[in-house]
Amino acid sequence: MFASRPAVHPVEAPPPTDPVEQPTGVLMKDLPGMPGTAGGLALRLAQFAFAAVALAVMASTNDFPSVSAFCYLVAATILQCLWSFSLAIVDIYALLVKRCLRNRRAVCLFAIGDGITAALIFGAACSSAGITVLIDNDLNICAENHCGSFETATAMAFMSWFALTPSFLLNFWSMASR
Repeated sequence: MFASRPAVHPVEAPPPTDPVEQPTGVLMKDLPGMPGTAGGLALRLAQFAFAAVALAVMASTNDFPSVSAFCYLVAATILQCLWSFSLAIVDIYALLVKRCLRNRRAVCLFAIGDGITAALIFGAACSSAGITVLIDNDLNICAENHCGSFETATAMAFMSWFALTPSFLLNFWSMASR
């Protein structure tokens, strides 16, 4: 009647011998598009390329300084080119040395910089779009101006903003999830 019952004793796994293997906290998986990944580098290069094309097209016209919205677009694309190019270099370095860019200060800097440049490039693209619509549709003086160049530069600025938005959202999400 008093048969012995098998007892289960938990066995602990031995601790890892290498302290590098054991993370201090739960680490989030690097999503494509985050800083230091190939997707992040591709987004930075796309941002740079679209902003550089917008800058080159706008600079090729001789009458863009006469409109303040176009001057604002040129200034915003210069800032976007500098920001995207510098972070592309950081991404290339991180990929070459296989280093993670998940430092709290770095992610905060990336998120703030992306937010500022996103707001500037979006505002510049919207104001330039409004002026091109005014020149083309309302005033009907497109033949006297470089409307095609203005529209192309505006479209490239919007494309740069579209490439910047995922970078900003991923950096902001990474910063907020800490």
